[in-house]
Amino acid sequence: MTPVPHGPTSELRELFAPRSVAVLGASRRPGSVGASLFHNIIAAGFTGVVYPVNPSWPSVGGVRCYPRVSDLPEVPDLAVVIVPAPGVLDAVEELGRLGTKGVVVISSGFKEIGGEGIPREQKLVASARKWGMSLVGPNCFGVFNTDPAVRLNATFSDTLPTEGNIAFISQSGALGAGILHYAQAQRIGFTRFVSVGNRAGVDENDLLLSLAKDDRTRVVLLYLESLAQSRRFLEVAREVTEKKAVLCIKSGRTPQGAAAALSHTGSLARAQSDRLYDGLFLQSRVLRAGTLGELFQMAKVFAAAPEGGGKRLAILTNSGGPAILAADAAPRAGLELPALPPHRQERLRSFLSPNAAVRNPVDMTADANEAAYTRALREVLGDPTVDQVLVIATPTGSSTGLSIAKAFLKAWKSRPKPTAACLFGLEDLSEEVALLEAGGIPNFTFPEEGVRALGRWAEWQSWKKRPRPPLVSFEVDAAKARSLLERAVRDGRRALADFEAREVLQCYGFEVPPWELVQDEEQARQASERVGYPIALKIASRDILHKTDVGGVALDLRDASAVAAALTKMRAQVARSAPQARVDGFVVERMIRGGKELILGVQRDPDFGPVLVFGMGGIYVEVLKDVSFRLAPISPLSAEHMVEETAGFRLLQGMRGEARADLPKIHDALLRLSQFAVEQPLVGELDINPLLALPEGKGAVVVDCRIGLTLAGASQKDAGAGTGTARHRRA
Repeated sequence: MTPVPHGPTSELRELFAPRSVAVLGASRRPGSVGASLFHNIIAAGFTGVVYPVNPSWPSVGGVRCYPRVSDLPEVPDLAVVIVPAPGVLDAVEELGRLGTKGVVVISSGFKEIGGEGIPREQKLVASARKWGMSLVGPNCFGVFNTDPAVRLNATFSDTLPTEGNIAFISQSGALGAGILHYAQAQRIGFTRFVSVGNRAGVDENDLLLSLAKDDRTRVVLLYLESLAQSRRFLEVAREVTEKKAVLCIKSGRTPQGAAAALSHTGSLARAQSDRLYDGLFLQSRVLRAGTLGELFQMAKVFAAAPEGGGKRLAILTNSGGPAILAADAAPRAGLELPALPPHRQERLRSFLSPNAAVRNPVDMTADANEAAYTRALREVLGDPTVDQVLVIATPTGSSTGLSIAKAFLKAWKSRPKPTAACLFGLEDLSEEVALLEAGGIPNFTFPEEGVRALGRWAEWQSWKKRPRPPLVSFEVDAAKARSLLERAVRDGRRALADFEAREVLQCYGFEVPPWELVQDEEQARQASERVGYPIALKIASRDILHKTDVGGVALDLRDASAVAAALTKMRAQVARSAPQARVDGFVVERMIRGGKELILGVQRDPDFGPVLVFGMGGIYVEVLKDVSFRLAPISPLSAEHMVEETAGFRLLQGMRGEARADLPKIHDALLRLSQFAVEQPLVGELDINPLLALPEGKGAVVVDCRIGLTLAGASQKDAGAGTGTARHRRA
């Protein structure tokens, strides 16, 4: 059979809707994975044909067992492989020759064990690619599809959750197994589940594209320890989140780059890789949960809530204590608690207890019965100033949990809005909760959980309403910038000199203080008059990364004689401290006073590509670590959000009479840096530290900058120069 050199299709029908499945390694041995998985396919009511394959058994589960794949009466669409690792490759090769297009390798013993497992997995991948097979795993838990037209449970879990509208992709098989049990207990229904294992073939990006086309799936959940292809994830997730919500929990860290950091930007990006993922998820509109519990709390609301909704929350309760907890949680969840309009409060007073509070939260007191709950909830849901509702109830007296649950549903169905419930009680309320959730109202054990989940729903609705702004492009001299960078690469250097970095940034329209490169005291005197006082004098050397360490900086020079004297002294100090350094001259620069010190940077990550960094700058940047991250290119809205996410944003807005910083110019600088990062791949790392943000209307000025070249373009003899954590000051 001729190999078909292509990867999985975006629909992945061979994995989720096969007409026939072969289980290689199916077994009659009690407790074995082969026995459990084959039994699960049968027990789930698979609508296709399933074939056990194992030379050791004449039959498995009452089904005729075949010694080899070649003995099967037809070519299976999907094969589940549970044979020992050394035999997996031969099995996949045989399946490929026959024409099977999907394979799930449950077997372990591959990359995850290191050693011989690594080349074993590489050969497996090559075989799957050669035959055009969609490969899940190896070392995975399996897949399932609850679609009544398929009913496939190709996992070795003893639990198949009920049908729902949530899909789940897990990088951990063990975690996936536990979650299936949890989901069943919490009445959470799924459409599809995939344990990707080692992700040797199909990864989260392929699966997201497939789920985007699945009409049964409304919400996609991800458990990730890393991303297979971060840049592709951004592109794929942006496409998928146009259609449906993607919720994730991310653990672990990105691998550190092999090269030592030249700059703060590099060390910040690596030390705060988790923040980098935050930026990635924000750009792709993927909602990140802090815990597994929060992930599934969000999922319950996202699976049930009607479209629409905003930040205005109303709380309806018959008990004050839980309502106070919910009210405290609302601002933390980004929600507002507006008072109900006066006419709505009067309508509530007309039938509630005289002791009831009707502002918001609405506390009906313990006297509230089923009829009161129905009328009150209708009033609250019907008010146009209310976007979402949390209903809290403690069964008391004649008001049983069941009657209250029915009241909730009766009112909600007449005026549906995003609503969550919190039923309190010492008795078993499982029947009541099941009734609520079957009707479309998710229930939470504690009120804060419901508030937090509703807050994330409001966040998602806000994202959906927000248009995706187009990227901007500035008129720049990219050719000149590229020429300056290429010249440094040809010289075998890993970094640009300070004055060269300034020239490169000026090609992209960055504002820098007036400056000149001089060679001696007389030129310095003349340049100072042209540049304007006070003067900052700096050594210009391609071999000196940290000028202050060698006495290469003199600040606040007020006249020509002071400049000349400082240059003489600097030349002598540098000669003593760095005798091998090539001195290109001295930079005479006008000092800029006032403003707020910021850091803007680029780190070219081997997986993420160009990463932008923004934060409060100066010498304490690595102590404060008040930074935000995005993947370039960014939109104008992303530039604004990068600034607003930092704690230092409050300082930029102006505090206690201080002038507001020139925020539009800060945003402009970020957008120019984004374009620069995309258009100049020779740049491995870049620091602008500080960018001095002046008062509103006066601009943002590059005071110091550092550009490191990619290792691919640097000479090996220079590769170790300037490694370690840099200490960037104004000079």
